[in-house]
Amino acid sequence: MFTGLVSAVARVVSLRSGAAGAVLAVERPPAFGDAAVGESIAVSGVCLTVVPPAARGQALFFDVSPETLSRSALGDLAVGAGVNLERALAAGDRLGGHIVAGHVDGTTEVLAVEKSGDSWTFRFSLPAPLARYTVEKGSIAVDGISLTVAALGESSFDVAVIPHTFTATTLGERKAGDRVNLEVDVLGKYVERLLAARLGETREAVEAQGARDERLRGLLTEGA
Repeated sequence: MFTGLVSAVARVVSLRSGAAGAVLAVERPPAFGDAAVGESIAVSGVCLTVVPPAARGQALFFDVSPETLSRSALGDLAVGAGVNLERALAAGDRLGGHIVAGHVDGTTEVLAVEKSGDSWTFRFSLPAPLARYTVEKGSIAVDGISLTVAALGESSFDVAVIPHTFTATTLGERKAGDRVNLEVDVLGKYVERLLAARLGETREAVEAQGARDERLRGLLTEGA
């Protein structure tokens, strides 16, 4: 689990693709010096596992499955491109952003970037299947960055980006037309799933009660 607070931006060293997926290698920032094989790291919002080699001073290597390539924008990366890195949340850490699973729901497109005072306003397209999980002033993760929805349209949403976030993440490199990873608030998906199950149980109970009432009316009619 992650929080969407990016701790480093690293550059892509290589991306080797094949029929079985891809192997991604990125620079190892100082804060990731002790990252070991088997550790989970969010790479631009995608939860990946460190694989060998993983010696200190060497690049960080990750296997990327075909499923991940199809769901995310990792396959678009080129050598030298920046990625946001975040290590998994440790017990007792501050939850400064929001709960981010690292399981992206899909990709979206940067529609516009506008300077607004000392900050920036980013507009992203909003895929129709994810619109119901997106609420104004709610949390959303873009390329692994915990952001707040500032405005919500029928097929787009805006976020306000402060100078620190602009310079400390890859958002400062983004422009209209770029594809980014998107993860909606996982809590909304759980609530929807639970409510659907409960409503389904209620509907079944009502239908069953209706059937029993119908049988009772039939018996009373026969008795009369």
